[in-house]
Amino acid sequence: MSTTTPQPSPRTALGRGVSTLIPGPTASSGEQAAAALAALKTATVHVGVLQAAAVLLGELARTGEDGTTRETAATTAALIEQAMRTAE
Repeated sequence: MSTTTPQPSPRTALGRGVSTLIPGPTASSGEQAAAALAALKTATVHVGVLQAAAVLLGELARTGEDGTTRETAATTAALIEQAMRTAE
């Protein structure tokens, strides 16, 4: 007879990751500091993913439904493009 350990669902795992990066309003100062440090960690990302994200955000910046969405998409696309240039 074999037993298996239940694996967390992807939704559960994602929820824990998001709460690590974005603590709720009741988070302690230690939790907020941990979230800030987690956000600074370097993650390896294939440049093609960044290129695709920049293109999609550029399109959203042109066609977004409201000004805030368009502005946020344009700013994010510019930051991604700057990061790719810096990494070269």
